[in-house]
Amino acid sequence: MSIQKNAILFLVTLALSCHAFAVRPMVSPRYHRMHRFHRMPWNPVFKPSHESLLLQNAEIDRLNLPRIRDDKQLQKLIGNGELVAIVPNESLRIQPSLDPERRFCRPWTLDFVQDISEAYYREFHEQIQVNSAVRTVLVQKKLRRHNRNAAPESGETASSHLAGLTVDLQRRGMTKAQVKWMEEYMRPLKEMGLIEPEEERHHWCFHIMVGGSYSEYRATKMLATQQDSSATLLELTTIGLPGASQ
Repeated sequence: MSIQKNAILFLVTLALSCHAFAVRPMVSPRYHRMHRFHRMPWNPVFKPSHESLLLQNAEIDRLNLPRIRDDKQLQKLIGNGELVAIVPNESLRIQPSLDPERRFCRPWTLDFVQDISEAYYREFHEQIQVNSAVRTVLVQKKLRRHNRNAAPESGETASSHLAGLTVDLQRRGMTKAQVKWMEEYMRPLKEMGLIEPEEERHHWCFHIMVGGSYSEYRATKMLATQQDSSATLLELTTIGLPGASQ
């Protein structure tokens, strides 16, 4: 009987020891980093919304712009200058995979892209990247087949890319400081109704529709800057001259 009890005690002790010293699967540190990443709160300043899509389409209708059906209509708009090319430069680059035939937008949209990319470059000495610009209805239909988050190609919430006044600027890879700078740059423009931005999580980009009033705003701003510069130059060149104010 004693031998039997000792045997049972030995087996129980052995089982507990095996459980305690069992080999546990190694979990990559990268898994923990990705796990923490997916749990990060998503709280952008410009959240995508149904209301935003309605505003974008209202601007398209206000300007009486067509939703571009196909490549034939696209080429016609490019040919008559209603759409202009987005050209890379010191402050701006284009996603290499973007079809060259879709690297076009409305003139006032290009003004905005140039302004924000130049300001961003002055601040961070880095380029902004254009991921997407004009699209046709056919392209949007194809996009929706593998991207359920893409806006429809028709209706009151259709993608504003179809009218050529919208660009997607890459957000992925930006630091928190850079994202905040972008948000603060665009906030007053949105409040003035000049742009309608969204921060897309699926593609990590800034989707920005630029309203037709942006060109007028830009011209007024440039004129004010020139007048200030002229006044300053006049003041500097008249210092010490007879009759100059002291």
